Amino acid sequence: MTRAHRTILPALILILGFLFPLPSFADQYQVSRVIDGDTIEVKKGATKLTIRLVGIDAPETSKKKYEPGQPFSQQSTKYLAKLALTRPAEVKSYGSDRYGRVLGEVFVEGNNLNLEMVKAGLAEVYRGTPASGHNMEPYRQAEEEARKAGRGMWVLGDKYVSPREWRRMEGQ
Repeated sequence: MTRAHRTILPALILILGFLFPLPSFADQYQVSRVIDGDTIEVKKGATKLTIRLVGIDAPETSKKKYEPGQPFSQQSTKYLAKLALTRPAEVKSYGSDRYGRVLGEVFVEGNNLNLEMVKAGLAEVYRGTPASGHNMEPYRQAEEEARKAGRGMWVLGDKYVSPREWRRMEGQ
């Protein structure tokens, strides 16, 4: 393979994955880092990927040191770390987002972590356009149950602000 092929081929694959996102079969990785309540890093050998948990939106962490961020952001991050960090995980890909992160459902010991975050009240259902081929209904049902039970961030009631609105207010 020529140098040009080694440069162009990965870019072409990324572009095609973004333009035509299709769910792919799950692949096994090790969770190496939890960035926040809806983003992790995984490794498999020399391959390292950033995974944006598809279908959910967790409270926003602060981009500034020593600032707490959105209410429940730290609890969300810690809970995801408890579920996933250093554990083997399967990632089912639904393409890539505009930042080049893999949109994925992450499974640890058969449990869907994306769904577990919503059930715990530490993430809401993603309010934007859903990923192609991704079934949002279980997420909507889980959010409704978490809201009714007042779990996690839903304890805030009328004071709750969605992550999407929080980003808009904070200029992110």
